[in-house]
Amino acid sequence: MSAWAVNGTGLTLIGLIVWWFWLSKPKAQRAARGVIDVLVEGGVYTPARIEVAAGKPVTLRFLRKDPSPCAEKVLFDDLAVSADLPIGQPVELTLTPKTAGEHAFTCQMQMYRGTLVVK
Repeated sequence: MSAWAVNGTGLTLIGLIVWWFWLSKPKAQRAARGVIDVLVEGGVYTPARIEVAAGKPVTLRFLRKDPSPCAEKVLFDDLAVSADLPIGQPVELTLTPKTAGEHAFTCQMQMYRGTLVVK
């Protein structure tokens, strides 16, 4: 294989990695009925991007299926809210975000990542 092909393949792989981890955004789920179920499993929150209306209460119902210690807690640092997530037990967290913007929610080690989009 020529050096050009190897370098081209390497640059393509680097580009895909950058896109996957930093540039891609999951589709947002809108809180139509006021309650959103969030599954905590396999190292991710599903859905990982949630759209809500500013000034209206929304309930996020977290269900943790992942036994990893990292998944034990969810933190909304911008909103000063957190909750413990026991395995197999739904935990409801009601928020009323006041201002528009994006608020990250993570586990305590920031490996699980999600975004609350307030419009």
